[in-house]
Amino acid sequence: MSPAIPADCVPPAPTEELEIRSADGSRLHAEIHGQPGAPTVVLAHGWTCSTLFWAPVIHRLADRYRVVAYDQRGHGRSEVPPSRIRYSTRALAEDLAAVLVRTVPAGERAVLAGHSMGGMTVMAAAGRPEVAERTAAAVLVSTGAADLVAELRVLPEAVRSPRLRRFLHRQGLRSRLPLGPVGPVSRAALKYGTMGAGSPAEQVEATARIVHACPTVVRSRWAGVLDTLDVRAGLARLTVPTAVVVGTDDRLTPPVHAHRIVAALPDPQGLLLLPGVGHMAPIERPAEVAAEIDRLAAAHLPAVHRPSPQRSLPA
Repeated sequence: MSPAIPADCVPPAPTEELEIRSADGSRLHAEIHGQPGAPTVVLAHGWTCSTLFWAPVIHRLADRYRVVAYDQRGHGRSEVPPSRIRYSTRALAEDLAAVLVRTVPAGERAVLAGHSMGGMTVMAAAGRPEVAERTAAAVLVSTGAADLVAELRVLPEAVRSPRLRRFLHRQGLRSRLPLGPVGPVSRAALKYGTMGAGSPAEQVEATARIVHACPTVVRSRWAGVLDTLDVRAGLARLTVPTAVVVGTDDRLTPPVHAHRIVAALPDPQGLLLLPGVGHMAPIERPAEVAAEIDRLAAAHLPAVHRPSPQRSLPA
């Protein structure tokens, strides 16, 4: 019997759903949650995930923000690109730009939060005028700017050869094998690779269902982009106040990436280390991730109403 999905991992009903066309015509699915007219937060998810991944964070922000979440191309309800050439960091940047132009009212700015590939999207898009003029601050969660394969920590330390480790990590990253149904073995593998050892079974189940829903071809083609990814030039152009979050046990984007990002940011606003947390921080520790987004939004967006701290989450 599969574990139940935690209540906060069940997404709230959006107040609005949008179909947005990117620069190359790709169709993107976006959702708006929360309070119309409130300051805007835009969420970009990571590789193999979808808007569902942000549900625990949305629940914690939607009572005082207008929260925009969108499916990266090929993921969730967005269009699967028809050819390999439509998978690139440029495409990620163009997609975020299209989402911001459509969802951030003229003359206003938003706080951007990106997890994993979503953080890489924020960095890749930072130099674009239409992005810069709509961005007040950013939060980069469990992400890296370059050298992703070289820093992977999925293989055990017994595999000591750097060349062999890179080869095996690359083979795993680019695998075209279907993940199949969620079961005990796949849950255990996903937990080991992407989550902290203390993550409860219900969180693992929620994460596994999201990741397994990603089409195999999409997973493989984005892996090819991540294999050679280098968005350090965009990182240098991310001039807005930016905070960084990472789990100490993140095997996919270990803390070394977070330290490098903070050192390169023009306006760093702190590094939050989450003890015992793996790569999936927005599901593993949503309260802390939401609080960091809220901290940047409170400092850099118009004042918002703050509810009583006794507010409860969905039962």
